[in-house]
Amino acid sequence: MAGQQAEQTIHVGGEWRDAVSRATREILDPADAKPFAVVAEGDERDADAAVEAARRAFDDGPWPHTSIADRAALLRRVADLLVRDREELGLLESRDAGKTVEEGRVDIDCVADAFRYFADLVVGEGGGRVVDAGTDEVHSVVVHEPVGVCTMITPWNYPLLQASWKIAPALAAGNTFVVKPSEITPLTTVALIRLLAEAGLPAGVANIVTGPGRSVGARLAEHPGVDLVSFTGGLVSGTKVGQAAAAGVKKVALELGGKNPNVVFADACATEESFDTAVDQALNAAFIHSGQVCSAGSRLIVEESVRERFVAELARRAARIRLGRGTEDGVECGPLVSEQQREKTEAYVASALAEGAVLRSGGKRPEPSDVRPATGYFYEPTVLDQCHRDMKVVREEVFGPVLTVETFRTEDEAVALANDTEYGLAGAVWTADAGRARRVAGRLRHGTVWINDFHPYLPQAEWGGFGKSGVGRELGPAGLAEYRETKHVYQNLAPKPVRWFAG
Repeated sequence: MAGQQAEQTIHVGGEWRDAVSRATREILDPADAKPFAVVAEGDERDADAAVEAARRAFDDGPWPHTSIADRAALLRRVADLLVRDREELGLLESRDAGKTVEEGRVDIDCVADAFRYFADLVVGEGGGRVVDAGTDEVHSVVVHEPVGVCTMITPWNYPLLQASWKIAPALAAGNTFVVKPSEITPLTTVALIRLLAEAGLPAGVANIVTGPGRSVGARLAEHPGVDLVSFTGGLVSGTKVGQAAAAGVKKVALELGGKNPNVVFADACATEESFDTAVDQALNAAFIHSGQVCSAGSRLIVEESVRERFVAELARRAARIRLGRGTEDGVECGPLVSEQQREKTEAYVASALAEGAVLRSGGKRPEPSDVRPATGYFYEPTVLDQCHRDMKVVREEVFGPVLTVETFRTEDEAVALANDTEYGLAGAVWTADAGRARRVAGRLRHGTVWINDFHPYLPQAEWGGFGKSGVGRELGPAGLAEYRETKHVYQNLAPKPVRWFAG
């Protein structure tokens, strides 16, 4: 994009600006690897300026003291603006992240839902929890206050959705913030900051710095002016963020990776309809957004008696998934987000085959077509059969369109396999036996467990994981609580001398 003017994508104290260094970055369309936007490339100096602006807005500005009703009204205005711009934002999300336009539209709907949910949640709360002090002469109440300055580091796979899960509750609680979107997919988050300003959010409350994690993200995690750090991304980066934040004893929320089991019992496939449903959901679990989903059902754990039939049909249908540019009609799956991500996926598949896995479908780059440019980062949906726990591809998060197949014979074995992971984000169990469904769901050590379904989430329900999938929760009342401090106010209505000391 020689000669294209870089967009001012750093927003500090109510003003859009270039990076202090004047550095820029080209944003590539993963469908053809061609640049279609140029953004500012910030560094530590931009991060410092943004935190200082957020600090001033919190300490001296009106937002923390704005009434709950007025804060909620602003969140609802933002939701309305998102609906207004749904087509434009959905297309932008598609070009930026590689997903289909329909997936992009659904993401925008979910973002609007999140803003509305947190608006309703704060309005519906009372004025605090009264604590019985045992006497009418004391009024004691527990109240909630905003944490302060929050920094948010968001991932590249669901740029706007993941940002909204942090920004909406932070604003509902009365905080100010600095958000750093992924340097690969920053555009819709930039657009959201513009909508917040249009909705009437005071200057300095919402700040954004576009730039790399190694400089901007690292500085935001360690900055002494920051009160809370929220990060969504990989385990390695999340560990570094947690360590940096720990030095300042900041509140931390980390939503990290997953290696999510999809357990299918034979009785879930007893009829043609139930069999087709389980196969279809296994495809959805593994291959939506090319598998670039933290909750992807990338581990199929299927009962041995139905394994061959199930995997054969799964592989047949996976081979028919229509790959292409997300903006094209009829395309079901887009490219991976970058060449680096595709090469990582290829390396995992190669290691699995070397360790004895059997390739049932995919496993290579597709042939170019009129909807699939040769320069795009496409990779075929891949099914790897006869996998076992010692394989790297089974243990580690691929974040690509790769499904591994393991088998079991007993319920205990199924549970043991599903829990045999250092992650614990999500999982599913498929069975026609209601008692078994409840037993297995209760034994799975994962933050979300679906029964006879995969991937739905509710704004009202907390989202987060066990183990190395992170700490803290997003969405639901717990998601709001992450952005609050709790204060106990004890009022003595009839104070008297204590007389502990002579005098």
